[in-house]
Amino acid sequence: MTRQLHLNVNILNAGVFGGSWRLPGTDGLASYGIDHYTSIAKKAEAAKLDAVFLADGPLLDPSIRHRTGNSLEPTTVLARIAAQTDAIGLIGTLSSSYNDPDEITRRLGDLDHVSGGRFGWNVVTTAGPVAARNFGRAGEPDHALRYQRAADLVERVVSGWAGRTEQVSPQGRPVVVQAGGSSDGKKLASRVGEVIFSADQDIDSARAFRTELRDGAEQFGRSPDEIVVLPGLSTVLGSTEAEARERRELLDSLLPDAYARARLGGQLGFSLDGLADDEPIPAELLKDPDLAGGSQTFYRVVLQIIEQENPTLRQLLTKLSGGGGHRIVVGTPEQVADDIERWFRYGAADGFNVMPDVLPSGFDDFADHLVPELQRRGLFRTEYEGTTLRGHLGLGLPGVPAVFDQRLVSAG
Repeated sequence: MTRQLHLNVNILNAGVFGGSWRLPGTDGLASYGIDHYTSIAKKAEAAKLDAVFLADGPLLDPSIRHRTGNSLEPTTVLARIAAQTDAIGLIGTLSSSYNDPDEITRRLGDLDHVSGGRFGWNVVTTAGPVAARNFGRAGEPDHALRYQRAADLVERVVSGWAGRTEQVSPQGRPVVVQAGGSSDGKKLASRVGEVIFSADQDIDSARAFRTELRDGAEQFGRSPDEIVVLPGLSTVLGSTEAEARERRELLDSLLPDAYARARLGGQLGFSLDGLADDEPIPAELLKDPDLAGGSQTFYRVVLQIIEQENPTLRQLLTKLSGGGGHRIVVGTPEQVADDIERWFRYGAADGFNVMPDVLPSGFDDFADHLVPELQRRGLFRTEYEGTTLRGHLGLGLPGVPAVFDQRLVSAG
């Protein structure tokens, strides 16, 4: 069978753009109600997408001052979506830093069972001092320690699922999803990840990342085909290129400056207060990504943009549009399909974790106009061939997990 794309939709509150909730005609508070998620999930299932994806963090995000957020716990939302859909996959983010392994084993295993084998767990090592304070910690754990805990916790959870003799899922166990651009993250992804999210802006970097993970999987005795790499992709669609660009410009004008500065400052690990809009970020403030304490993945993305383009602070904020660093593609459905096809055929991606600019309108455009174009090109399914997430992704039933060892995570 001809290789085909895998597509998820990230239901990220009102959309990935920082000003999405302010777009005329958008209900900025919709993400605080369950219907927002179930209606998008039903639309995604009708379009035959692999899965819906929910991001999350165990904290009250201070950026709530400037934009709406996700307020509902992922497994709660996904259980409701499971009851109102039949086949689409359900991927939820839960922290490895601030969850108990035995409790999470049962909760996620049960959701996989009752959904008929449609669940995937996005394992994240929660960064940032806000989450740490929320759990009574003085500060966030060291980067390497966060990944060591993640490795230990995933081992216990996966072993717990493998030991189930009752209420076993049709897909064996939930799919393990992970995002890691740091050295520690890539080791974890190569060892246990099945779906890997990435944030590359450059097609050659993305191809090298995918190759590195596939080679890494082989070193751990796995088949490279057990890994599905899905870069993040933000889409801005219009019936003409000019219309799409006008929409992007409007969204950029709606971006709250305080939000954009705070988000970028959080990614870089220092405050942007006092820095001029019309000048580049001073080079002396930028550190080696391996020494960054927060999300090294997005630090690397932003640093690459700075090194290649030398933008002013205002240009950098506009390029990111408050979206955190994922690649943004603007154009007609045919133009965006060209971009998707180029990355896919070049071996830079097995598909994409799609983050529409605005929800639900941006996803309506994606499902109604871009998906049919991908189907016309033979790049995407027109019908589901099964009802489990593993089936959609082309992943077989998992074997008994091998014993983890200390090679998994480096010491520094």
